Amino acid sequence: MVYIVDDDVSFQTATQHRLQLAGYEVQVYSSAEQFLDLQRDDSRLGCLLVDVRIPELGGLELQARLHGVGSTLPVVFVSSSNNIKTVVQTMKAGAEDFLIKPLTSGVLLAAIERAIARYDVSRKLLSQLDLPRARVATLTRRERQVFDLVIRGVINKQIAFELGSTARTIKAHRQRVMEKMGVRSLAELVVIARRLGRSAV
Repeated sequence: MVYIVDDDVSFQTATQHRLQLAGYEVQVYSSAEQFLDLQRDDSRLGCLLVDVRIPELGGLELQARLHGVGSTLPVVFVSSSNNIKTVVQTMKAGAEDFLIKPLTSGVLLAAIERAIARYDVSRKLLSQLDLPRARVATLTRRERQVFDLVIRGVINKQIAFELGSTARTIKAHRQRVMEKMGVRSLAELVVIARRLGRSAV
């Protein structure tokens, strides 16, 4: 699904036609407010094609609003002017691409294809982290402390000293951590921790 947000009716029509010929489903909006007000199916692969300078709520503001509600929908900006400052600003804000009007079909389709392909990869990576995150959430406060120390290579005796416990108790906590995380080795635990961005070494 490609969402076009642009107040230029001729651009809307021509771009919608090109994308539909290429096999994409397309929805067109004349303003950022209209796009935000209407329900979208965020579970579908898609891309947002938006003019930087749409009236009222501009393209950058729209992108910021989407990020604010946790949307990961990729944004491809279009503009009739090649302003370097604007290009840099949009890319720093996380835009997938910045295209200059008028667009050739080749440039348009290549940008949409790249954005959707990267979106697909990032969604798959995020879904792979859902189960480990859910498992971490089941750990007690003490088990999380043990987890964080174990993945840094700290041995049971040192963990016990640091947490004011006994090595035997830490061994039991460590075993429960392994069971709850669904792993059989420290190496597996470290790999999961790295994927989750925890401070494994």
